[in-house]
Amino acid sequence: MVSFLISFCLAAFCTLLIIKLGKRHSATLDSDLDGVQKVHGRAVPRIGGIGIFTAVLLTGAYTSWQVPALSNWLAILLVCASVAFFGGIVEDITKTVSATRRLGLTMIAAALGFYLLDARIDHIDWINAVWRLPVLWIGLPLTVLAVAGIANAVNIIDGFNGLASAVTICMLISLGYVALQVGDMFILVAALMVAGATAGFFIFNYPAGLIFLGDGGAYFLGFMLGELSILLVMRNPQVSTWYAALLLIYPVFETLFSVYRRLFLRGHSPSIPDGIHLHSLIFRRIVHWTVGRKDARSLMHRNALTSPYLWLISLMAVLPATLLWRNTAALMIFCALFVVSYVWLYARIVRFRAPRWLIFVKRK
Repeated sequence: MVSFLISFCLAAFCTLLIIKLGKRHSATLDSDLDGVQKVHGRAVPRIGGIGIFTAVLLTGAYTSWQVPALSNWLAILLVCASVAFFGGIVEDITKTVSATRRLGLTMIAAALGFYLLDARIDHIDWINAVWRLPVLWIGLPLTVLAVAGIANAVNIIDGFNGLASAVTICMLISLGYVALQVGDMFILVAALMVAGATAGFFIFNYPAGLIFLGDGGAYFLGFMLGELSILLVMRNPQVSTWYAALLLIYPVFETLFSVYRRLFLRGHSPSIPDGIHLHSLIFRRIVHWTVGRKDARSLMHRNALTSPYLWLISLMAVLPATLLWRNTAALMIFCALFVVSYVWLYARIVRFRAPRWLIFVKRK
């Protein structure tokens, strides 16, 4: 808990400093207000990842001093994470790093974790069985794709104030809880450090949107989620691999469904952004303040009202994953239920037939 509090305070201080300094440096501001996925009405700093990354580094150094046994693990983890963070933060500042390059750097970071941390997917649990994977032929590419995919997934859901950060905090707390149950102190401390730093950013990002996570923050948090999930499952065989699958299913399935929708239903490249993610549809078709004034204050209000819908959707997976972390059969059932529920809800909203119980506010 000390790691969480220290990281929270450091991130809050760094984030406040970035907000104050960001007003003087237009290069760090997100001034593109007309993009297809843009739902904010004023330019604000998009380098919130710097505050989170700095807080985690400093808290990691303090923890290593207090608990030397964790120092090597934490140092290697943060070195690997810095590779994923680098591509994103350079893009946030210069707007010159393509999505392909950012994804490539995240894959390199995952490969480093594979060899240096032994963060590798080497088995998949089934009901009353375990499927062992060949380490190099399947384990390595699967690990690299999984970690990079999770990082990209967090970046995709980073569209509304407090959405990606709150979802990430819940997942990290779940990882910490399960790590505590199995006595894995490295995962527990690392998860609390990152959760605390993200919470320190969250208080400035939600609801007012004074600062954005940015690609650097999204890729860093996504990488840490992927690495810690793999490490927890592989270091502790009593934790089902389906725990990680269910825990991360919201951002991951959002990404997979978006690829399917763009490529097969619309005939577009999966890399072309659009405005019909589930969170975008909820913003435009359920949060009814979208019909009305277009000033920055009203847009911020509508933006903030969207995120709690997605928090609840994410918790539909996070809570059963946390409670059933060793029960493979139950976790597989909840994975299937989440997929069915997601597709059903998306289909209803996209056809302008959103369930009445989702609509709390009348149009103005």
